[in-house]
Amino acid sequence: MLPALQQIIAASPCGDLTFLVNHWNRSFTDAGFGNKFRQWCNEAGLRHCSAHGLRKEGATIAAENGATSQQLMAIFGGTSLKMAELYARAADQKRLAESAMHMLDAKEQNESESCPTEGPRGTFSEKT
Repeated sequence: MLPALQQIIAASPCGDLTFLVNHWNRSFTDAGFGNKFRQWCNEAGLRHCSAHGLRKEGATIAAENGATSQQLMAIFGGTSLKMAELYARAADQKRLAESAMHMLDAKEQNESESCPTEGPRGTFSEKT
């Protein structure tokens, strides 16, 4: 558990076996937690946030920091690789793009080239 989360939980009212409880001192249902989280976000002036959105952002951050699909499933409780692989592939795509962007730098082109839009078979708009 992240230290910041541990501190928040330690300072919050908790149930016996549940970190967050509703006003009946019982575990939230999935829908009940989503609704309560929406209320908390609205009260904090964060109308653009949701429990699902923050979960997605967490998965994105973890994947971009190198988490594998299996690690994402362990962190976020996934039961299928499908969503975890989606986040992992998106992070891989971003890393690959970032590592290749220097290849678009005009300074690295041969200065004898006459036109940067000409490819090996003519212009890029020309059908081959």
